[in-house]
Amino acid sequence: MGAVTLSVAGRLASVTLSNPAKLNALSRSMWRELNEAFQTIAENAALRCVVVAGEGAHFSAGGDISEYAEFRFNEASLREFHETDVWGALQAMLDCRLPVLARIEGNCMGAGLEIASCCDIRLASTHAKFGAPIARLGFPMAPREAALVLGAVGELTARDMLLAASIFDAPNMLQRGFLSNVYSNADLAAAVQIYVDRICQLAPNAAAMNKKCLSALAQSARAQSARAQAASELIATAYQYAESHEHREGVSAFLAKRPPEF
Repeated sequence: MGAVTLSVAGRLASVTLSNPAKLNALSRSMWRELNEAFQTIAENAALRCVVVAGEGAHFSAGGDISEYAEFRFNEASLREFHETDVWGALQAMLDCRLPVLARIEGNCMGAGLEIASCCDIRLASTHAKFGAPIARLGFPMAPREAALVLGAVGELTARDMLLAASIFDAPNMLQRGFLSNVYSNADLAAAVQIYVDRICQLAPNAAAMNKKCLSALAQSARAQSARAQAASELIATAYQYAESHEHREGVSAFLAKRPPEF
């Protein structure tokens, strides 16, 4: 089922997505643990910085599709998953007063892309890959998650990812403005540590106020406000596809390791 672990060393909190057999795909329990990790971080006044990473060679390949048949084909349980489990964790990340860094290696897909989108600074290895190819599974991205990704990657990139299931490499995502910087695999850890050391020496209240200010400015922008309102309005009907043929066929085909028939 995987796990999300939180470790604290001095002023640094490290959050690790761990499901290595599935390239750190997020199970339902892992979403809940991610929420709990950031709730715990919020209660620790000594912390100055958070680093989110995946165990081993990948950040996260997305959601744990092996669980999907348990809850995705019922509208109520599907809504509960996205609006409580997933969004609860993402909102806890967005509410974090501390600078949050993403250390991204390997796959950063779907759920991984959403988690990375909540981070303030995103550092990646040159071999990292980014996308949200859920159209291959026969279902859309949930409204608030789509608004989050749209704001982070930009409209054209979001459309390319969601409508064409396009995958982009790290240098491309750097050019598109999603990544703060890209490093070789050998240099990524040292680069993250340099950022951590720098942030931990800065004024923590200033960081919290800067995050609050930047978030408020982004949310007050006309496009952001309209986007958030539209996402809220869409939630009422967003999960009616739960029992659709495309949804069942996409997930079933993936689990059976065969091409879907849409």
